[in-house]
Amino acid sequence: MNLIYCNSLIKYSRRESISVRIGNSNIGGDNPIRIQSMTTTDTMDTKATVNQAIRMVNAGCEYVRITAPSLKEANNLVNIKDSLIRKGYKIPLIADIHFTPNAAEIAARIVEKVRINPGNYSDKKKFKNIDYDDSSYARELERIREKFTPLVKICSEYGTAMRIGTNHGSLSDRIMSRYGDTPIGMVESALEYLEICEDYNFYNVVLSMKASNPLVMVHAYRLLVSILDKRNFKKYPLHLGVTEAGEGEDGRIKSSLGIGTLLEDGLGDTIRVSLTEEPEFEPPIAKIIVDRYSNRNNHKPIDGIKKINYNPFEYNQRQSFELKNIGDENLPCVILDLSNLKKISKEDLLYVGYNFYNNSWTNSDIATDFIYVGKHIIDFSLPNDLKIIIDYDKWISLDKRDKCYPIINEQKEIEKIFNDKINSNAKIHPELNFLRINVSNVNSLLLKKISNKKIVLVIESSNKHALVDFRQFFMLLIENEINNPIVITREYDLDNFSKLRLYSSIDVGGLLIDGFGNGIMVSKLKNHNLKSIEKLNSLSFKILQASRTRITSTDFISCPSCGRTLFDLGETTAKIREKTSHLKGLKIGIMGCIVNGPGEMADADYGYVGSGKEKITLYRKKEIVKKGIHYKEGVNELVNLIKLDGNWIEP
Repeated sequence: MNLIYCNSLIKYSRRESISVRIGNSNIGGDNPIRIQSMTTTDTMDTKATVNQAIRMVNAGCEYVRITAPSLKEANNLVNIKDSLIRKGYKIPLIADIHFTPNAAEIAARIVEKVRINPGNYSDKKKFKNIDYDDSSYARELERIREKFTPLVKICSEYGTAMRIGTNHGSLSDRIMSRYGDTPIGMVESALEYLEICEDYNFYNVVLSMKASNPLVMVHAYRLLVSILDKRNFKKYPLHLGVTEAGEGEDGRIKSSLGIGTLLEDGLGDTIRVSLTEEPEFEPPIAKIIVDRYSNRNNHKPIDGIKKINYNPFEYNQRQSFELKNIGDENLPCVILDLSNLKKISKEDLLYVGYNFYNNSWTNSDIATDFIYVGKHIIDFSLPNDLKIIIDYDKWISLDKRDKCYPIINEQKEIEKIFNDKINSNAKIHPELNFLRINVSNVNSLLLKKISNKKIVLVIESSNKHALVDFRQFFMLLIENEINNPIVITREYDLDNFSKLRLYSSIDVGGLLIDGFGNGIMVSKLKNHNLKSIEKLNSLSFKILQASRTRITSTDFISCPSCGRTLFDLGETTAKIREKTSHLKGLKIGIMGCIVNGPGEMADADYGYVGSGKEKITLYRKKEIVKKGIHYKEGVNELVNLIKLDGNWIEP
């Protein structure tokens, strides 16, 4: 397979795509990256849906998606559309369809775009493994063609656009039986429907590959564009989103990590940030992400890169040797920069996860691994798990160097210490040293000199948008078989922590997804104080969690709600998080309805899924444990189930 799936691996450029018309605007081509969201109201409540749609538009939404789970909701789209127009809002509307082809055919005559899910448009999910031969599989495709063709013809007649939107959590039993729960299965699920569209010369199509796991989502989109080109499909625009991302900081980190990684690739023409919150909170987050790519400057490629030497379609950790607890199979470490503090006291370590009480140290699940202290001297005993990084010139003068390791920052200092002629006399730590390198000015000769030493490379970039530079550097290391552990560092000259959170999730998380990096150090240059250090510590661990490289808390897979949800999802999610967030490594799915619920439950240890008016069903993985529970009692029932299985830990 051709590993070069985009032009942005060594130099940023946006993927070329066809332009698809949606009402009075277009997606793809030379058009800007569009922002959209989805209503959470009952579609039959016209007034509530219209009012929410207006709030979404006023918050920056360019397209409004509305669920149409049955014929009555599909028919009511005309009332919603007319009411919006009367109020002066000619915003393009998108009907979201699952299970009901007849509803899609009605909606396609009313709204500007219809989204169908190939996993359940013609199929019901029963988690059955079916052994298909080629002829029986071909008959299944003919059945799909028969059900799907009427919608294609209606969309073509009415000028209605279509999104073929695969969801990782709702792949059909047929796809699962042939391809498994994989990115390639997600791609093939969409292409079966896309081929039918092209057979009828219908090209007004947008594609998406959504998943709650950002790694699966990123790999699926990359595979999609590679296969589209290989099989000579048109270059269809892409709708990006991490589905069931959750709420609060976790949802923002997970969404920006997945969406931003692909935007860095130059992929993506419209995005939706899915949060378990009111939908008007989504567009401002999406705009912060999109605005980074509106005036992206090109990057100068590093000389010597002739090919892609890693697999961008699956996760593989870059090979590295081990130094102390960094590299090889160790989990990525977290380093926090305390060097700008006036003084570092024992009490300050509370902000990085350590607490001194009754003459002993305790640490939280998100206690940092190293602190960089610059030229500060630490004059108190340290927690057992905490190590110090100190400037080289200060380290040399220390009498006691227990758990204290030097960092070499200056280029001249580096060359002097690692000059071959005096290398044997150079004073370095016998076990672990840190070497800061700017990848924008990389010296490959120097890299070869230190490649077998006791060195962890701390890499930074002069470029405002650094991911492409970092990625080139990792390819250079692989090409030259340099296996030193790597710490990725990013400094942000920002007062706005919301932007810092999103930017760092993209810049650092995007590399972690590709298996690059053995540690991270995120710093804030403006107003850098203990409170900001505490935020950066939490953020660092959450980026590692979102990239699935280091799990330190419960992983919540929480949908953003829509008109299919018949209980208070936001309130319930908050209660479940409050009760279970201390259960390290456990995956809990919180779903508004059965559309994606059972599918996503396959990736979760426990599932809480809406199943009727104020009713939920509890799952243990794919297994239904209990039905018909009132949602207000469901949280306690979920806790009881976790306790019954022996997975409960008292907070």
